[in-house]
Amino acid sequence: MLTVDAREQMIEQQVRAWDVLDQHVLEIFRRVPREHFVPGAQRFLAFADVEVPLPEGQNMLRPSVVGRLLQALALQGKESVLEIGAGSGFVTACLAAMSARVTAWEVFPELAALARNNLNTLRVANAEVAAVDAITQIADGKRYDAIAATASMPVYDDRFARQLELGGRLFVVVGTAPVMEARLIRRTGENSWEVQSLFETVIDPLVNAIRPPGFTF
Repeated sequence: MLTVDAREQMIEQQVRAWDVLDQHVLEIFRRVPREHFVPGAQRFLAFADVEVPLPEGQNMLRPSVVGRLLQALALQGKESVLEIGAGSGFVTACLAAMSARVTAWEVFPELAALARNNLNTLRVANAEVAAVDAITQIADGKRYDAIAATASMPVYDDRFARQLELGGRLFVVVGTAPVMEARLIRRTGENSWEVQSLFETVIDPLVNAIRPPGFTF
């Protein structure tokens, strides 16, 4: 009961309060047990609106940011989705609950294994996690209906936007601390995209991403 109460408090006071009003998204937060993806030593932070530390110096996104990400992509259950940065697998599981198929790339093999284990334990059958560096991965021409980048790009380039199907959507955070911009990018043609600014936040940068001159991390 305490877990249920804490989850509802997270949904109502943190996620919904940050303008996540899509009922389907809120229901996903009820169905996918966030605590399952939080390392044991950090379990007390499972329902707090904070970044939770993971191995390799990485962090889970705050629940409110995950909510905005899921709401922006507006998945309808039929999409093929690419996730950049699986972490411990929580966002992967949420995306899988809202789409047909999720391919998740994670640069750190230890985290990729952790995410796979977490997803397998919950019997999430429509998601796969590969130990892949999204920055150095050679594009194979495969396209996706939606792409979610769970780490930021200090300098934006269109490598992920070019992997979208026509009409596909990309959620990505661009910039450097102390202010980064979350964007929704929709592919409107072979060489055209629409960009929508969503909100300001700060999240970890993609490992090996291009940095602006003088950038330190």
